[in-house]
Amino acid sequence: MVSSQARQAIAKARRVVVKVGSASITSLSGGLDRDRLDTLADAVEARMRAGSDVVVVSSGAVSAGLAPLGLTRRPKDLATKQAAASVGQLALAHAWGTSFGRYGRTVGQVLLSADDFARRENHRNAQRTLDRLRSLHAVAVVNENDTVATEEIRFGDNDRLAALVAHLVGADALILLSDVEGLYDSDPRRGDATLIREVSVHAALDEVQAGDGGTLGTGGMASKLSAARLAADAGVPVLLAAATRAADALGDGLVGTAFEARPVRLSARKFWVRHAADARGALLLDAGAVAAVSQRRRSLLAAGVVGVRGTFHGGDVVSLVGPDERTVARGVVAYDRTELEGMLGRSTAELPSELQRPVVHADDLVAL
Repeated sequence: MVSSQARQAIAKARRVVVKVGSASITSLSGGLDRDRLDTLADAVEARMRAGSDVVVVSSGAVSAGLAPLGLTRRPKDLATKQAAASVGQLALAHAWGTSFGRYGRTVGQVLLSADDFARRENHRNAQRTLDRLRSLHAVAVVNENDTVATEEIRFGDNDRLAALVAHLVGADALILLSDVEGLYDSDPRRGDATLIREVSVHAALDEVQAGDGGTLGTGGMASKLSAARLAADAGVPVLLAAATRAADALGDGLVGTAFEARPVRLSARKFWVRHAADARGALLLDAGAVAAVSQRRRSLLAAGVVGVRGTFHGGDVVSLVGPDERTVARGVVAYDRTELEGMLGRSTAELPSELQRPVVHADDLVAL
């Protein structure tokens, strides 16, 4: 296989985030598979000895807790999921610690919730923790804090978490290891699918068949495509490969599917607005305002806002919704809802001087 620019960047990356799926290290019958976990740790250690810093994002806490609790399938109710996670997180952290301990490596567990990315102060604290673990030559193993996360504040899957972590630590590459060889043009279980080796930043992936996760996991191909797009916005190339090929994926990278990164990454603030922050409400726009913010990248003025939804305050992130109910952008609103309700549809000249700022400034706005 010819090494593409994206694969070369992944192979040479100094700072790498590696995501490991649940099905790659656990089984319903026996919980954690220590042999497979050791093999993954071997591949990560080899990459670290080659000079890279590696952060591991590990699924598997809920799955690891199933067998010890006598459960035979992944639970659907939140309380049982959290109970399984509380048991599994201990087992998962200990297993990674044991695997890396063979090389004299210390492991630090970092549990994150979506709120840690949505709130700027939490975001900075998580960043400092991961940077300090790296400087102390420890291996950071990140997982979602499943024991406290509710359905409303979950990442949804660890593929998304891994992409956000890649941005958080300023990674040069993201490697997603799972139970599939890569991205296919159709369902590979049908036997006639073709592996897609390279995906350019301009590729249209809307027609690719993307399924849900399996019995043990939550993230299927759809979540991996979403994570690849998210990482591309951060300027991070992505490699999707089978966990059984971990040594190759972390070596020359000539396996799986490589996703090219955008040549110009979003600024940290715009990335946060688009991907990490929770939208606290919505502004309803007329057609002219939609064109201004999504096509001309102009600031949103009160004259183009026809309605508001939700409760928000100045400085919160809100969704910008067009007449067809489609969200066209996200941005940081300058006013509280109560202030904005009295400004709807009014031109700047009609407003008092203290209310003549844009509702959402172009610098704080990201079109979708």
